[in-house]
Amino acid sequence: MRHRNEILIVAALAAVALAGCSALGRAVFRQPVVELRDVRLAGLGLTGGNLDVVLAVYNPNGYQLDATDLHYRVLVDSVEVADGAVAQRNAFRSGDTTVVHLPVQFSYAGVGAAGRELTQSGAVNYKVVGDITVGSPIGNRTFPFTATGRFTTVNARIR
Repeated sequence: MRHRNEILIVAALAAVALAGCSALGRAVFRQPVVELRDVRLAGLGLTGGNLDVVLAVYNPNGYQLDATDLHYRVLVDSVEVADGAVAQRNAFRSGDTTVVHLPVQFSYAGVGAAGRELTQSGAVNYKVVGDITVGSPIGNRTFPFTATGRFTTVNARIR
């Protein structure tokens, strides 16, 4: 009986220690900062075009984060014009900024009113929203991001 009680006490202490480590890990994790660096017109065709959306991801943690999944949506004003996912793994080094390129395809039909605004005024506001899942020493974490900007035909660069 005494041996069984000792096993129960050790198991209870292990559970408390594990819960404490998990809570400490969550407290120590700081969410990466995502900024929009650039949107480049990569090409135009008869039915639509391609954009290269450039994000900068800063890792404020004292350890590397490995991106395992990235989903995004591109909105012009409030209209969604594209969405997608990036399957390529990215390593976000501790205290460093990593540049991530999102290949975005759009159709002229999907752009609609935003395209008219762009042709009339030469500029439109856009937003990139999504989430990134990163692996770290304390497990996988998913966090949302939002980045905004203004696209002008003056600054458009076709690659």
